[in-house]
Amino acid sequence: MTTLELKVNLSDRLAREAQAAGLLTPRALERLLSNALARQRAADALLSVADEVAAAGVAPMSMQEITAEVKRVARAVLEGLILKHVAHRFSGSNA
Repeated sequence: MTTLELKVNLSDRLAREAQAAGLLTPRALERLLSNALARQRAADALLSVADEVAAAGVAPMSMQEITAEVKRVARAVLEGLILKHVAHRFSGSNA
């Protein structure tokens, strides 16, 4: 565990609201920083894949194509979950 002492200049209003919301505690600040880093890593990964796709000459998808693909994947995931549940239910492992 590393201990850091931070000094942050905030507007009075933001400081009051953050304090009232419990966002200035060590635990809340750790959670905020952790979430920000996760978002940054996800954005970096997305941009890296976008560069690879562009370099490979893959044609961009239309919004309609993206929507259809998202729906297809969601349906496949849901069907997989349903099949897994049904198989588990009838396998006798619940009995």
